Amino acid sequence: MNEKIVARVGRSDLGDSESEVARTYIARTLAAMRGLNLERATVYPRVSEHVPEVIELIETLIEGGYAYEANGSVYFDVTAFPEYGKLSNQRVEEIETQGDPEERGEKRHPADFALWKSGGVSPEAIAEHRHEGVESENSVENPAEAGTEGAPAGQVFESPWGEGRPGWHIECSAMSMTHLGETIDIHVGGRDLVFPHHENEIAQSEAASGTEFVRYWLHADLFETAEEKMSSSLGNFITVGEAIGEYGTNVLRTFLTAGAYNSTQTYSEEAISESEERFARLSRAYDRAIGAVDGPDARTKAGDPALREATEGARTDFTAALNDDFDTREGQAALLALAGAINRHLDGNDKYDYRGLRRAIETLETFGEDVLGLAFGTSAAVEGNVSIAEPLIETILDARERAREAGEYDRADALREELREVGVEIEDTTEGTEYRY
Repeated sequence: MNEKIVARVGRSDLGDSESEVARTYIARTLAAMRGLNLERATVYPRVSEHVPEVIELIETLIEGGYAYEANGSVYFDVTAFPEYGKLSNQRVEEIETQGDPEERGEKRHPADFALWKSGGVSPEAIAEHRHEGVESENSVENPAEAGTEGAPAGQVFESPWGEGRPGWHIECSAMSMTHLGETIDIHVGGRDLVFPHHENEIAQSEAASGTEFVRYWLHADLFETAEEKMSSSLGNFITVGEAIGEYGTNVLRTFLTAGAYNSTQTYSEEAISESEERFARLSRAYDRAIGAVDGPDARTKAGDPALREATEGARTDFTAALNDDFDTREGQAALLALAGAINRHLDGNDKYDYRGLRRAIETLETFGEDVLGLAFGTSAAVEGNVSIAEPLIETILDARERAREAGEYDRADALREELREVGVEIEDTTEGTEYRY
């Protein structure tokens, strides 16, 4: 959201302009994704590149009678969309006011939401998003100081309704429809986004296109500690970089896939220890199988019906589990059962079933590595190497150098620490800054 970005301008560890703060968060997010061994997306769209599409979508909604202009802002009329509330199971008349207090006098209905906001971000909105517990000592205390003193701040764009910026919800619909079409198969997000964000996405997208926006919604629940939900405002959270540095990618992914995506998982030392043990069992079985098939005791004609049956059973059970609402917990259980079968075969025979073990190895690689994103064998040996793209590292190093030249040494040190957390060590030499994984 534009307001949250502007509210963080001036933090020594983020940047002194809206674009710098945005770039810092983008860099951190991409680094975390690489650290978690996530597949790269086809595209990473940015709102600033899609303002024409946003404006075109809003114009379509106005022409269809679903939106209206008020004092340079544009709002979606929830009463014009009969199915509003169908995702969150709410009735329009029972929905509380949406949006900033300053919008209330402009809207026809309290539940109407902004598609386009006139002008920049107000000092009041900036103050609202300066959450307690997330600002550094060098934060700008006066929200007006984030831009021109006493005036709205943040980037604005030209539109048929005057200078302004897109609303939070319309951004996602415009970018989604640009790159994925009017209907998408699966939309994921946190359970806290069901309302208002996803509800509003449905309304504006389907009102504009006249067709179904999403076929399947997958809402992930939030993590909690033993006492409470994790929250940035409470400060009771651990960053992805910190978790990878402490536990490693394999253990972290084992933990994340040990529960159903739509269930509440408890983050605790006990849960992490269990995940460490689970991954160790899978990894040991994989290594033992590799050693057997590459050793002199593997036989062409040796056959173990129990191993082969366990392997095909694991493939069947894993596939059935993932087809059942992405039940990764049961998928893990299927692979752990296969690990047990591999160990029993190796412990009970002096002539190993080469074909049976080869099939078991392929099963662990296909479902454990390709699907669950784990890394066995030689792949596991380089775990913790975040594999950040060189251009991304160079961008962060450039920002660090600018901070040093400006005498902002705290920020430079913070950027060094961010890189160290994701596995990149930097060294300042007489010939410049060097880095290594």
